[in-house]
Amino acid sequence: MSTTRKLTMAQAISEGIAQEMTRDPNVFVMGEDIGAYGGIFGATGGLLDKFGKDRIMDTPISETAFIGTATGAAAAGMRPIVELMFVDFFGVCMDQIYNHLAKNTYMAGANIKLPVVLTTAIGGGYNDAAQHSQCLYATFAHMPGIKVVVPSNAYDAKGLMIQAIRDDNPVMFMYHKGIMGLPWMAYFEGSSNEVPEAAYTIPFGQAKVVREGQDLTIVTISQMVQKALLAADELAQKGVSAEVVDLRTLVPLDRNAVLKSVAKTGRLLIADEDYLGFGMTGEISAIVAENLDTVVLKAPIKRLAVPNVPIPYSRPLEQFVIPQVKGIVEAAQKLMQARVAEGVTA
Repeated sequence: MSTTRKLTMAQAISEGIAQEMTRDPNVFVMGEDIGAYGGIFGATGGLLDKFGKDRIMDTPISETAFIGTATGAAAAGMRPIVELMFVDFFGVCMDQIYNHLAKNTYMAGANIKLPVVLTTAIGGGYNDAAQHSQCLYATFAHMPGIKVVVPSNAYDAKGLMIQAIRDDNPVMFMYHKGIMGLPWMAYFEGSSNEVPEAAYTIPFGQAKVVREGQDLTIVTISQMVQKALLAADELAQKGVSAEVVDLRTLVPLDRNAVLKSVAKTGRLLIADEDYLGFGMTGEISAIVAENLDTVVLKAPIKRLAVPNVPIPYSRPLEQFVIPQVKGIVEAAQKLMQARVAEGVTA
């Protein structure tokens, strides 16, 4: 049996990358401040000392150039990991991400493989304002050709990272700053957990029920999983048994896990730190609504997400627009009081 230790998510990601770099000489990493600095959110800590500057390459501020380079290197047989420092910066390199990385395997008739892992930091909660605080995973999940992975804890982060590196398709690996375990930033302790020393993988498209419940289902992802678990503890004290489902990946999406849980509880709350409009909450709602022949709802579906406004710099305003534990508890209590209207078949 493999020895386990408690790791932060940043440590787990770095360890997974290191193990794959040791196993496969075609794996290398590049991006801004990923070398001596170890990545500003710690995802590549210690890798430069282990593998040297030929495989851990700091780049200029040139996202279009180094993401394009990763796409070309992958087509030539390498397995690049490339870091886009903040997901908010995707605008300066979207042509390389979506018109090349995501599409070229299809446009080449599957005659090339593009095993690129594009890592990027997401999320707010620490007053970094509108250009450094978004999640945007639904933006990339909307676009075919790229897988979207969003872990909520250290154990999942390592297994999903190793799976991503071994995948022959492009993968967006999105980690929330507030659960990386950084000493200079307040974070949710539940994201640091026991992680095996040995390498392991977690298959994409397999959601996890991280808390069993009977009264309602909370479907969520990333840091919001930690908030949902804290909310579930409060709800239990109020006599409400909440089941929490961590999607773990958006592409592929585990629709069956969602339907199975909602069929059991009859109530659905979707909690999300991405934007409410045209996002994950709408997709999950639609999946349930399209399966009302097998799922009986006791109350209308409830969605909780960021309103369609830029993330404010002001801390009170930022806390207001990003769903918090208190908001999840209140939404769940309202859901418990709601009922499907008479005469409506659910």
